[in-house]
Amino acid sequence: MTGTGAEPVAARIDTSGPHPARVYDWFLGGKDNYPVDEELGRRIMSVDGTARHVARTNRWFMQRVTRWLAGRAGVRQYLDIGTGIPTEPNLHQVAQRIAPECRVVYADNDPIVLKHAEALLRSTPEGATAYIEADVRRPDHILEQARACLDFTRPLALSLVALTHFLGDEDDPYGLVARLVDALPSGSHLVLSQLTADFDPVGVGRGVEMYKAGGVTLAPRTRAQIARFFTGLDLVEPGLVQLTDWRPELADGESTDPNAVISLYGAVARKP
Repeated sequence: MTGTGAEPVAARIDTSGPHPARVYDWFLGGKDNYPVDEELGRRIMSVDGTARHVARTNRWFMQRVTRWLAGRAGVRQYLDIGTGIPTEPNLHQVAQRIAPECRVVYADNDPIVLKHAEALLRSTPEGATAYIEADVRRPDHILEQARACLDFTRPLALSLVALTHFLGDEDDPYGLVARLVDALPSGSHLVLSQLTADFDPVGVGRGVEMYKAGGVTLAPRTRAQIARFFTGLDLVEPGLVQLTDWRPELADGESTDPNAVISLYGAVARKP
């Protein structure tokens, strides 16, 4: 399952402005970004030298959560929206190391991610991975395509890691997340991390302005505002916390930077 369209992928990659997935790739040390993405990344690093470490911290959060879901929670199906450019280990690799039969569907709206979909599609023989080129603003399209690989009568994990802060209020982020969660069966989980200005309002404010200058929406939210995404769900311990505080005992190969302010909250919640 890959993105479709008559126009070649390379021709549809817009390099006139930065894209969040490619800027994130640059922060993570990837090669699948363009000068316009690197320029924004370097501007952010010039005012916050820990930005690269914060991006990696968000990635480590995803990995810890996936270890918990595939291990202790026994989840065998995953829908990861806003997956970004493949960076090893990716979600399916973490999950399938624990349970090779896991099935994973990735979705992103940047054609460059489609260009590298072959890396995403390397599943274990027992499991499956698939990729949808789609925007979270079209949840019904994502759900329709995901059903070709995932069984929505059985529990699955919906992963929205570092995605909702790229949705402004005009996008109705709460409505979009609710639409996705409503489609999940009982026993499913929502995984979400989101930027906040609670810990460093000045630094995050600068980042918002830099992204805005590049034509990218960045919407930090308070802890209370982020908690709204989990309405009607049962938060898994330790609840909605700073990313580094979410089950640190599950860490594998992580590092710490005492100078970094981790301006993201994250949580996992179960649908009753």
